[in-house]
Amino acid sequence: MKKSGPAYRCGECGAVVAKWFGRCPECQAWGTIEEVAAAKPALAKVVAGAPAAPARPIAEVDVESARAQRTGVPELDRVLGGGLVPGAVVLLAGEPGVGKSTLLLEVAHQWVAREDSPGRALYITGEESAGQVRLRAERTGNVHQEMFLAAESDLATVIGHVDAVKPAMLVIDSVQTMSSPAVDSSAGGVTQVRAVTAALVALAKERSLPVILVGHVTKEGSVAGPRVLEHLVDVVLQFEGDKYSSLRLVRGVKNRFGAADEVGCFEMVEDGIVGVPDPSGIFMSNRVEGVAGTAVTVIMEGKRALLGEVQALVAATDAPMPRRAVNGLESSRVAKVLAVLERRASLPLGKSDVFTATVGGMRIIEPAGDLALAMAVASAKLDIPLPNDMVIIGEVGLAGEVRRVGSVGRRLAEAARLGFKRALIPPDSGRLPAEIKATVVPDLRMLVDTLSKK
Repeated sequence: MKKSGPAYRCGECGAVVAKWFGRCPECQAWGTIEEVAAAKPALAKVVAGAPAAPARPIAEVDVESARAQRTGVPELDRVLGGGLVPGAVVLLAGEPGVGKSTLLLEVAHQWVAREDSPGRALYITGEESAGQVRLRAERTGNVHQEMFLAAESDLATVIGHVDAVKPAMLVIDSVQTMSSPAVDSSAGGVTQVRAVTAALVALAKERSLPVILVGHVTKEGSVAGPRVLEHLVDVVLQFEGDKYSSLRLVRGVKNRFGAADEVGCFEMVEDGIVGVPDPSGIFMSNRVEGVAGTAVTVIMEGKRALLGEVQALVAATDAPMPRRAVNGLESSRVAKVLAVLERRASLPLGKSDVFTATVGGMRIIEPAGDLALAMAVASAKLDIPLPNDMVIIGEVGLAGEVRRVGSVGRRLAEAARLGFKRALIPPDSGRLPAEIKATVVPDLRMLVDTLSKK
């Protein structure tokens, strides 16, 4: 039998290749190919084994043991789909310093502090000492007798703590610091992260223990370690936030137990982190009225409608290459809208610097914000303010047409709740609330011409 040669795996995307490359042929990442043990040849025949439990009709399967248990943090429960499911493994990913540990201390405290608490919470820290975590818990008011804390980085010792404490929830901060003695690799490496995560997933399923793993995010925005880590867990949450803003967003990326596009809003305060049930107020706070270059739109984050303000500044320049600065928006989408404005609406922007941004730390990547962005730029160029009580919703096509977007009625209902009286919307938007006067806009050029005649 021919002996198998070495195999190589990419540390970013998990792709397996036959030989070493300097650049991964799948994800195009440099220096991520590592040698791994050769895979064993598949068995020619698999012998049937005795099942641990007989198969039953699906209607007779008990579902009570799989019901989600709320964490006590409503904004997180919204993203999780109601709470933590027993045996579920949740990966909370975010940049260092964004507040992941602060949030999970709050979750662990609320888990054990409520009257119907399922049991103890065990917090394992591999990056800080137990004293450092205790100081943060005291500062944020998250100290409770049923919260257990251990500073460990060895997986076998962590399982020993689980056997001793018998928690109802386990938090690992972070998975990159954990290592298994059975794996010959350094902590944080591809092999270690995969092995540790697989062992914790098996532990969670065996004991019906919900586990929350903290994962760091690289500067490229991906979870540090192999991307196959996201496929091993049940739920992947992205913790986002600008270091210059107190607002934090927990965004669902993957969820086997609920919607994968929900978002929860939090605010960092001096004594910890608090949920924000009405984030539109933060995004619209301190809005300056009667200034050209501002427009309000409504975006959908899961089932939640959020109002956001788009600002634009257009200034003439003699530079051969005018500047295009973007903050909080997709640069490619901004470039498309500027090109459509110049080509289809005859708005000269080729000799002007254009600065576009959102307010309050909001990030708008939904196509429904195209029309608001276009009107903000047109308002700034023509120096004509838009009405203060108007919201603008719609996608802009390359031909200058305004295209239909989803959930217009829900968006306008949220705008009406906050006092807006008028709206610009695309054609065929369906049933609309009576509290707001909507104007259908089929074409961007018509709208810019109307604005320029004021």
